[in-house]
Amino acid sequence: MISRYKLRTDLAVENKEKFEKDNVEIPGVIIRKRTDEERELTTTWVKIENERAARIMEKPIGVYITMEAPSLAVSDEDYHREIASALAGHLKKLLPSDVDSILVIGLGNSSITPDALGPAVVDHIAVNRHLILEYGTDTNARGHHPMISALAPGVMAQTGMETLEILQGIVAKSKPDAIIAIDALAARDTRRLGCTIQLTDTGINPGAGIGNYRQSLSRETLGIPVIGIGVPTVVDAGTIVYNAISGLLDTLEESETDDFLSELISPSLRSMFVTPKDIDQTVKRLSYTISEGINLAFVPPCQNCT
Repeated sequence: MISRYKLRTDLAVENKEKFEKDNVEIPGVIIRKRTDEERELTTTWVKIENERAARIMEKPIGVYITMEAPSLAVSDEDYHREIASALAGHLKKLLPSDVDSILVIGLGNSSITPDALGPAVVDHIAVNRHLILEYGTDTNARGHHPMISALAPGVMAQTGMETLEILQGIVAKSKPDAIIAIDALAARDTRRLGCTIQLTDTGINPGAGIGNYRQSLSRETLGIPVIGIGVPTVVDAGTIVYNAISGLLDTLEESETDDFLSELISPSLRSMFVTPKDIDQTVKRLSYTISEGINLAFVPPCQNCT
């Protein structure tokens, strides 16, 4: 049964799974799934086509690509490079091929490890906007490659400003054709922490992973395409309790389930978040993987040489 208790997740694939468990089909939601056994990579495409489906899925209309690779938890540079290559392929499909300028935004607080993914990715982006503006580029010799700029705008507690306000000013001045925003997410399955990457063409909500919703970064608010890239780094404590007793809940009626959860999961527990003990190494590894995927997709090869 689908309880009224809200399991916090930013992953469209997890919203889809709770309906699959009850054999519920949602009109207006198209799902495709592919498993690459050689790469140990499962990719799920979820496309939400209309407003009714968006309300049921609790996600905006758009495309959500989820890459699940358990081996991302292993420090294997060759494997991470393969995932970065797959990520680059998805990025190229989500953005128009003729974009001339891309702004990469690293969302989150660099002082809080589970929230530091975005700023860490920005540290490794091969920015070239300043060079192209100064010296130009030989697009005939190396093909079409956009100008890349990058920024980690911090969080409201550090700046006193909404991230949207900061980006609206930057977009008005630098006029990028598209934005790629990276942020840490929340999952409801601990097995997905640190080994799942979600891409979406619907943008991103800063702070959504911990329930601290800020103004969304999207085409509607910024006037240009916004691609969101996220990795779940936390799960809330209430969801862990829910999952631990899910077998018992299946034997209860829906009203009994809600009453039971209300007694068991206190408001203080719902505001508590859990992250793996090796999250610092996880964020470090994935920051390289995601940044390399972005560099492979949009930066001329010579700028990736070491």
